[in-house]
Amino acid sequence: MKATNITIKIESDLAQEARVLAAKRGTSLSRLVAEQLMVIVREDQIYAAAKRKALRRLMRGYDLKWEKPASREHLHDREILR
Repeated sequence: MKATNITIKIESDLAQEARVLAAKRGTSLSRLVAEQLMVIVREDQIYAAAKRKALRRLMRGYDLKWEKPASREHLHDREILR
């Protein structure tokens, strides 16, 4: 995979803390940032796929097996409830 350099601006305190964190993990700051970006992008792709699947289901609809009552009288007939 071809790598591309990017430039970002962050607060100097954050940069220093990030360098320390990368050193604790035995990696470079560049690798640490790249890995976190991969996680963010992967999560976004998974979410987008799930959203597309859910929207397809909604567009297709669900068969709830509901049938309209024959009449209003039938719906409110108290004999049925006894």
